[in-house]
Amino acid sequence: MSFDTTAYLRKATSRAKSDVANKLVNMFLHDVSRKISAFLSLNVADPRYANAVVIKFGTTCCYCSRQLESDRASIEHLDGMNRFRAGLHIPGNVCVACKKCNNEKRRDDQLQQLTLAKSGWESFLSHDSTKCAETCKTCQYWKSVWPDQDQKSRNLNNALKRIYEFRSEYNQAIQIGLKAQSSLHQELERLYRECQSFATSHIKGSVDIVITNLDLRH
Repeated sequence: MSFDTTAYLRKATSRAKSDVANKLVNMFLHDVSRKISAFLSLNVADPRYANAVVIKFGTTCCYCSRQLESDRASIEHLDGMNRFRAGLHIPGNVCVACKKCNNEKRRDDQLQQLTLAKSGWESFLSHDSTKCAETCKTCQYWKSVWPDQDQKSRNLNNALKRIYEFRSEYNQAIQIGLKAQSSLHQELERLYRECQSFATSHIKGSVDIVITNLDLRH
């Protein structure tokens, strides 16, 4: 049997507090994004921005260039919206990816320190099987997409170039996001820790009240 039900259930149970903290982080980054977008007079939902995404990427994944399908596509934040990458929902940082690439990229996005590149999206597209151990799952993913090494290197480089070109069209937004990085990281770490502390203390107290009222001893 290849599927470990016990390990899967244990993982789901143990991550509850982190899920709550990560949701708060996401809400905070969206609020910061709204302020910046208002200043720019352009947000991700604007038809002008959507049209620019289509012009650059068509109806294909921004990473692997495979055709997108409505039930197999994800909004993609090139700089991930989490406490390590501190990406924002602003023009130049948002496009569309297939769900497979979106899921695979999370391995890099969730690393506190990146070794292949400065950003999560650049790191994701740098897994060309020449810089990592043979056990690297992201390298294995790209090998499954393009088994031929030359084709894989060429397509990864083309994806990098295409995204660089796209982001250059929104240089003001990108520069604001970079300028905010230091403050964002400090606030995100504080919010994350305080939320986990809340989950540990306040929620525990509320749970104890409910269990006491249930009087499970009888």
